[in-house]
Amino acid sequence: MEIKELNDQEQFRREKLAKYKELGVDPFGKAYKVSHHVSDIRKLCEKKSAARLDKMNLIVSIAGRIKAIRRMGKASFINIQDKTGNMQVYMGIDVVGKKAYEVFRLADIGDIVGVKGRVMMTRTGELTIRAEKYTHLTKCLHPLPEKFHGLTDVEERSRRRYLDLICNEEARKVAFARPQVVRSIQHFLDEQGFVEVETSILNPILGGAAARPFVTHHNTLDKDFYLRIATELNLKRLIVGGMERVYEIGRLFRNEGMDATHNPEFTSIEIYQAYSDLKGIGALTEKMIRQCAKEVTGNMVVSYQDKQIDFKSPFKWISMKDLIKEKTGIDFAKIESFDEAKALADKYEIHLDKFKNTVGYVMNEFFEELCQDDLIQPTFVYQYPIEVSPLTKKDKDPRFTQRFELFVNGKELANAYTELNDPIDQRERFEAQLKAKNLGDDEASDMDVDFVEALEYGMAPTGGVGMGIDRLVMLLTNQTQVREVILFPTMRDK
Repeated sequence: MEIKELNDQEQFRREKLAKYKELGVDPFGKAYKVSHHVSDIRKLCEKKSAARLDKMNLIVSIAGRIKAIRRMGKASFINIQDKTGNMQVYMGIDVVGKKAYEVFRLADIGDIVGVKGRVMMTRTGELTIRAEKYTHLTKCLHPLPEKFHGLTDVEERSRRRYLDLICNEEARKVAFARPQVVRSIQHFLDEQGFVEVETSILNPILGGAAARPFVTHHNTLDKDFYLRIATELNLKRLIVGGMERVYEIGRLFRNEGMDATHNPEFTSIEIYQAYSDLKGIGALTEKMIRQCAKEVTGNMVVSYQDKQIDFKSPFKWISMKDLIKEKTGIDFAKIESFDEAKALADKYEIHLDKFKNTVGYVMNEFFEELCQDDLIQPTFVYQYPIEVSPLTKKDKDPRFTQRFELFVNGKELANAYTELNDPIDQRERFEAQLKAKNLGDDEASDMDVDFVEALEYGMAPTGGVGMGIDRLVMLLTNQTQVREVILFPTMRDK
């Protein structure tokens, strides 16, 4: 990495390090006891008058980063930001003492400090800490970006997330909202009797989804492994083992493109419930998302860009073939030959890869190209073609499966099945996937012989769903770019 020359401000800050040491202060500090965060203080002092605050005699110790300094000779105001917000601090030499004020004179915006003092109200009505003790904790050696003209480029903010969190209040809100989403989901599922588990990230066989993998090599075994593209097959093994209700929240890895809603490394939850089916798992998913929206945003109707996303009303259910029929008048249930389907694809200028040589593949392409962008409110689209659903139980019409995808704002949020538990059918599906792989489908699954054998021991009728945590966080925090909700997204080199 290239070492940049220091500018005047950076050089000036470094020169102060020796001055701190002359005053007996470690410029990079030591532990500091915090009694309150800013949000605690604001809650304690809410709706209190200046006189009432004086009577409370509330003494607090806070620590955080200096975001503003107004020096006025022997008295100054600073603004300190901790993880919960900002607080004004009054610094008077007559209260903190001459030595502490001398240390404070070395302070720059960006330094981390501790302040102990009494909470008061200024004449302008601003809640303020009247400092009685000032402690320097850590020197900031770089000036922070300007508030309005500094760190505004999305890529730069993603590369230097630490600066984004310091300077961008919206980024801080998203960073703290994301774990709220995860905790809300965990609490909901735990209350429903589900068990959270962990399964392996390194897998010897590619399976569980249609995606291109990342490949790594295990030196001791002298064998290639895949970073997991899904947790599905291992979680189903646990259902076979009798755990009945399991879920996993974890990282998945797909060696694919990057755009507004895709990152090669992302977080997903997969949930499996024995003795359930597509309708049962759909009801669970709907209730879970509704509760999560309420807990994280305070409302079940969420503002997203220029739309109101209604998680409160019952989610719509509609079959894929009915959606296509509404849009084009074409009824794929009546189309039996690939030649007829391909002619329709050519008419609508829908591109088909060479391995997509069945009616089901064409039907799925019609949906993705012409229908899904219109699905703004939460919609369960069900009855997917069997060709694109290798792990799903067949519907009454064997060309289709008991599968849904949940769409919100035109994007897939969740994918669910009545799980295929027939080992003979499952083996045939894997064999069909191998044929697609031989024709050039890089996303087709391998044959997982052990999984088929597990099914031969018997898996209870089961409903399962996978949902993208990143996309749910995007919806609930009003973000249009997935990199805004991942603290350290994958980035191209500069």
